[in-house]
Amino acid sequence: MPPSPPFYALGPHFAIDLPGARAVFSTRRGGRSTGPYASLNLGWLTDDDVDAVRRNRAALRADADAPELWFIHQVHGAQVRTVTGEDDPDARPRVDGQVTARRDVALVALVADCLPIAVAGGGRVAMLHAGWRGLAGGVIGAGVDALRALGADGELSAAIGPGAGPCCYEVGEEVHAAFADVPEAHHDRHLDLTAVARRRLHEAGVVEVADIGVCTICSDPTLLFSHRREHGITGRQAGVAWLT
Repeated sequence: MPPSPPFYALGPHFAIDLPGARAVFSTRRGGRSTGPYASLNLGWLTDDDVDAVRRNRAALRADADAPELWFIHQVHGAQVRTVTGEDDPDARPRVDGQVTARRDVALVALVADCLPIAVAGGGRVAMLHAGWRGLAGGVIGAGVDALRALGADGELSAAIGPGAGPCCYEVGEEVHAAFADVPEAHHDRHLDLTAVARRRLHEAGVVEVADIGVCTICSDPTLLFSHRREHGITGRQAGVAWLT
């Protein structure tokens, strides 16, 4: 089933155009990996074949017609790096978001139930990795602050890619308590991560927020990886964002 506008299909993936930028949310289709990582696994820190992952990353870049992909070492925190002309493209800082004003790089977040979130405006773009810990820690506010510090003025827009949906994301009291100020996110024992993300984006001053509304846990298992559905033995898809 094709995604609903403003999202659209880009080969086997999902895409959306933001002000001055594009975001692509990859699926698990069209790669070289096998077994539990079939087929477009993009995660180095899995037990997949390294050469297959390298080829998968190259395939995603070609499918998306994106500039060079820049990765990070995600730690479920709220630190965000600013990619400038002085950065080492091979560095993997332990952060959960990236922002840039460069047009020759594409920022990447790897996910398998967490939310990939792109934010753009004013000639700047961000890609954030937002699970419940990152959302509770303030990764969205940190990402927007980094965009503003980089010179993004005017209105910002955001796109939320596939992640664990309220239909399936059952959590404990500790997680519910972390978002007590977002009553619309709580559905008995289930939590709506996208509702939390929307609230935090609006609180940070983001005007337009588009949510693709696809759950990684209960969607077609050949479409998206899910850490929870596959009990931790699975690959990673990506959110990718760059300036156009």
